[in-house]
Order: sequence, then structure tokens, then C-alpha cells
Amino acid sequence: MASCASEPPSAGGGPAQSPAQARAVIEESLPKVVSDRTGWINDIYAGFSVQKLEPTRKNVCAVVAEIEQESNFQVDPLVPGLGSIARREIDTRAQRTGVPLLIVHGALDLRSANGRTYSERIDAARTEKDLSDIYEDFIGAIPLGRTLFAGLNPIRTRGPMQVNIAYANEYAAIRPYPYPVKVSIADEVFTRHGSLYFGIAHLLAYEPPYDAYIFRFADFNAGQYASRNAAFQNALGRASGLPLVPDGALLLDKGEANSPGETELALRTVAARLNLDESEIHSALERGKTRDFEQSNVYVRVFALAEHVAKHPLPRAVIPTITLHGPKISRRLTTSWYAHRVDGRFEQCLHR
Repeated sequence: MASCASEPPSAGGGPAQSPAQARAVIEESLPKVVSDRTGWINDIYAGFSVQKLEPTRKNVCAVVAEIEQESNFQVDPLVPGLGSIARREIDTRAQRTGVPLLIVHGALDLRSANGRTYSERIDAARTEKDLSDIYEDFIGAIPLGRTLFAGLNPIRTRGPMQVNIAYANEYAAIRPYPYPVKVSIADEVFTRHGSLYFGIAHLLAYEPPYDAYIFRFADFNAGQYASRNAAFQNALGRASGLPLVPDGALLLDKGEANSPGETELALRTVAARLNLDESEIHSALERGKTRDFEQSNVYVRVFALAEHVAKHPLPRAVIPTITLHGPKISRRLTTSWYAHRVDGRFEQCLHR
């Protein structure tokens, strides 16, 4: 993630625009129903300008489409039934870690700083910020709570672009955040200007080998370069003859088993044909979240072998095959569904 954040922003192509021209493009791209248009225009424009990204019509519409999908231009979007969702998730996590529910519910019945119990505040919560504030108050009331539990806040995506706070923290460590930080970077992501700044970066401040924005939308959901990596897995499946799920994840997440994942194991089966050793394979896969991966011998030779086997060129971008999970998701959704949904909004914006 740090490597991704350290890459130069994508210029976006096209001639440079004046501030007035850029603001006009943003104004024309916003849906008519958006309130506080001036505020949204200012924060979207700032997100482009401070990162030296070109606010072309397509780039602006890509951002607008993501905001529409994630929050429908609500700075702190309402989540129907959030209190019930939170309670179910608390009970699930307690059972998973072996903490008796009697103890958990007893703790939630304690009175918080505003005089209401934590349980009452959870039931009344309407937004993710409400829940985050409850959590922060709770750990603040426990001895050493902020030291022990500050990094465990369950609200991981925030604001009108639903930016992951891990990405925001890593990006801010590489490029100084341009606004005053009142509490923390994580708290800034709840604000409109903070969420748009980091959201625009996540969507546009990298240079993948894509010829269509739909793959950026898939990456926004699955992680930068996920569509490129899924295409690599697709090619590797052709080269090795092994069934691989093109999910865009080239290595297992930290904390999982130390054994190699399916992608690395498949590469080992063709290592001799690619004239590669296991060390070079693993080293290349560790660069899978950076642009450099495309210059690696592993990437180049896998595509060469796969296209020799297939007898035709293979795509350099494939929407990852991922089923989405989470407490707020109540039906079967996939990254493909997400990417096509945002792409539809993108096309509507271009026609506005």
C-alpha cells in the first residue's frame, strides 16, 4: 500500500485547464439534485488540484459516479437499521472471540459521557460516524483503552466516498495531508474534503494499464491494480493449465497461513519453463500492488507463455471475481456488480 501511495499521480491526459474551466466541468457533471453545490465543487476541485490531477470530463465523472454509488452525495450517509446491524455484529464478534455475551451486554449498559448508555446510543445510531463516536467514547472510558484499542475501531470505511482508513493513513504518510488535522487522519476521512481528497487519490492517483474506467471502479472496490492482477491470474491459468480464481490478490493476506497461495503455487509449476526460481517469483508477487510488477520477468514471461498457448493476445485487465461480504450487505453482491453499477453512473454523468 505504501508503494502504491509513493507513485506519481496520474496526469489524466488532455490540455491543462484554468480553475474556472475545471470548476465549470465539475458543476456540469454534478446531478441536479445535489445540495450545497458550491461546497461539493470546491472540495472536488481541491482534491484534483492539490494532487496535480487533471479534472478532465472523464476524470470528474469517474469521481462523481463513485460518490453517487457510495453515498448519493451525503457527507455522513444514513444507514437503514444500523443499530440492529451493529448489535448483531457485536454479538458475532464476541462469540467468535469467546467473550460471554452477558459481559458484553453488561458493558454496553454502562452510562457513557453524555448520560445515555452505550446500548441506547447504539440503538439510536443512524450513521457510521455515530457508531465510531460511540466506540471512541467507550475506549476512552477504559484504562489504557486508547492505547490498546485505538486501532480496532470497526468503522473501517468512511465519508461520502467510503475511503478505507488504512489507505488514508498510508497515503498521508507518503504525501502530507493538505488540510488541518483536528483529531486524526481517520477522523478527517469522515469529512467531505478529507474523504474526497483520499477517494480521488485512490481512484486516480496511479497509472494502471487500463483502456476503460470500469477497471478503476473495480479497483476502487477491490484495491489498486486488482484488475491488472486478475488479468495476470487469468493468463497464468492459461499458461499453467490450473484453475485459478482471478481475484486480484497475488499473495495471501498477512496473518494467514505462511504457506504460498494459489497464484504462487501455480507459478512454481511453470517456473522451469519461465526460467524463474521461487525467490524471484515471490519477490515479484510482493510488488503486485505497484506499477513495477508489470516490468517484472514474472509478469512479462507469464503473458508471453499464455499467449503462445492461447494463440491470441490476452487482456491486461479483468474485473476481479470477488463476492462482497460485510455487516451492511444483505444480498449477494460482487465486485463485477459494483464496477458495472458505477460504470453506468459514469456514462450518465458523461451525457449530462
